[in-house]
Amino acid sequence: MCRHLGYVGPPVPLADLLFDPAHALATQAWAPRDMRGGGTINADGFGVGWYPAGPAAPVRYRSAMPIWSDAALPALAATTAAGAVLAAVRSATVGMPVTETAAAPFSDGRWLLSHNGVVRGWPGTIAGLAGDLPVEDLLTLEAPTDAAALFALVRAKLRAGEPPAKAVAVVVAQVLAAAPGSRLNLLLTDGEQLIATTAGHALSVRARDDAVLVASEPLDGDPAWQAVPDGRLVVARPGHLSITEGFA
Repeated sequence: MCRHLGYVGPPVPLADLLFDPAHALATQAWAPRDMRGGGTINADGFGVGWYPAGPAAPVRYRSAMPIWSDAALPALAATTAAGAVLAAVRSATVGMPVTETAAAPFSDGRWLLSHNGVVRGWPGTIAGLAGDLPVEDLLTLEAPTDAAALFALVRAKLRAGEPPAKAVAVVVAQVLAAAPGSRLNLLLTDGEQLIATTAGHALSVRARDDAVLVASEPLDGDPAWQAVPDGRLVVARPGHLSITEGFA
């Protein structure tokens, strides 16, 4: 389907996540190791979101092109450092558009979200859930895709005051109930913590006292990488890692 990662810790060049490691995100775009039947490569766009110092909203750089074809990105990544990053490379589900606005991360205020997977039977299976959203939210979706709809569902719960981990868990549980067999690896951050789910796709975590990195696949051979079992909710920030079973 897609590959994504989230990082929170001391500022690092974006290249440390996107290009430099042996199995960096850019490598995962054309040589993924664990797509689990969800495509072969991730060539349908990419996006990177990072948080500048201070209270500013995150900056996004997105494209409908494969990440390896963007001539400007390597230099940008080598010279831009951030202490919080969310990035993704996309393998579009058949029938969904390949456009810049369909590429994660999606954003709202300080929130960034990525989705690795597919909603089975979309859009009909989650029409009931979407029907509870404000009409304005539906009319302003960034793209007519399942990922954009999932973001709208999570965003509505965040705006209603739900804690972020609960917002993500409830949306995943509701969508799995409405669309069984969906693959719903979500990754959410506000620049201070990472919320992630495993539902049908792989995820690994590398947690240290000063930094945490969550990724679809390990970026390197560091033995500190920990595979997250399926059906788990991950809440991570520097010095803290919680992995719980289920989304109730």
